[in-house]
Amino acid sequence: MSKLVAPHGGKGLVCCLLEGAELEAEVKKAEGLKKLDISARAKGDLIMMGIGGFSPLNGFMGKEDWKNVCENFTLADGTFWPVPVTLDASKEEADAIAVGEEIALVRDGIVFATMKVEEKFEMTEADKKWECEKVFKGEGEESAEDVFWKIALEDHPGVKMVMAQKEVNLAGPVKVLSEGEYPEEYKGVYLRPAEVRAMFEERGWSEVAALQLRNPMHRSHEFLAKIAIEVCDGVLIHSLIGNLKPGDIPADVRVKAIDTLVEHYFVKDNVIQAGYPLDMRYAGPREGLLHATFRQNYGVNNMLIGRDHAGVGDFYGLFEAQEIFDRIPTPADEGKALLCKPMKIDWTFYCYKCDGMASLRTCPHTKEDRVILSGTKLRKALSEGAEIPDHFGRDEVLVILREYYEGLTEKVEVKMQGAASGEAM
Repeated sequence: MSKLVAPHGGKGLVCCLLEGAELEAEVKKAEGLKKLDISARAKGDLIMMGIGGFSPLNGFMGKEDWKNVCENFTLADGTFWPVPVTLDASKEEADAIAVGEEIALVRDGIVFATMKVEEKFEMTEADKKWECEKVFKGEGEESAEDVFWKIALEDHPGVKMVMAQKEVNLAGPVKVLSEGEYPEEYKGVYLRPAEVRAMFEERGWSEVAALQLRNPMHRSHEFLAKIAIEVCDGVLIHSLIGNLKPGDIPADVRVKAIDTLVEHYFVKDNVIQAGYPLDMRYAGPREGLLHATFRQNYGVNNMLIGRDHAGVGDFYGLFEAQEIFDRIPTPADEGKALLCKPMKIDWTFYCYKCDGMASLRTCPHTKEDRVILSGTKLRKALSEGAEIPDHFGRDEVLVILREYYEGLTEKVEVKMQGAASGEAM
């Protein structure tokens, strides 16, 4: 009997990835099906459905699920789910596909899945805007509706992504045929939920925390992971290896930096590094909930949530991603509830007077005594060739990051937000 938290949804790991003879037969069948080109986001969603990372989902959401998720944080059957997982198509593409028909889902010439189309529903501009307001708009005064829309269409990558979607959503179950480039390009790092769970079991872990990363690990990330190790059996350093926005550091560079940090500054038996194949949705607090939801499928029951978790620009309050966990529904059926709980950590930094890492809960000193640590601030300094303040990152990691930036032929501007600069402290 496993001591790990059960997969989300009460149905075990729901894996849509075919293997062996079943895979061969479906690949052959897909050759004769109508083809639909899909987005990078949909590709990542398919792979997560394939490997069980999105359990209990077995396909793209229909209208009732989409509406309930946006409005109530649950699927139509009452299972907690924080963000829509939908597949868009143009009106012309949708008109050419009949309800009940099977199609092949293609990205860059690769057939990633087949899908039985059980539903088609229109997404008007008003529908897209409603989704954005429900999913992306924060709770603070700075996120009031008029202010939100004034800047969101220009500066919020998640809003821009949804508003750019095509006119129709297709819904239905999928059979996943490929994991794309991830098994080869990230061998040993790209791990399925079942593989991660087996590693936890082998080590005898039952209380496990996850550290979400889309930036290279700086001292605050290291501090968060070590806090978790002190109170849990171990920590999963879980990096996004799907697509990011311009200016973010590629996954292979981040993986190398994490390997180096773990090698020199962690007890290796207490840490597992892995990667997952999603694109960022930039949904702020809602994305924090998504991070906890799919980490539960990996066997994690504690999600580290620090300052500005999954934030973008200045759209969200610094601790809104923590606070949202207190407002989500708790279904009576435990299998439908979110069982991965947040580990809420205050703003962390290096304090010269404390002579070490600290947080607002432990450090009595002033902002002038502190080194404010953020991934955005680090990327901006590195991209501009600026000096990195002492205690910002480990020297061994900074060597790797400097090499990457020195090799760039085209520089990308990195915008600073209030949280990254420390203005809000």
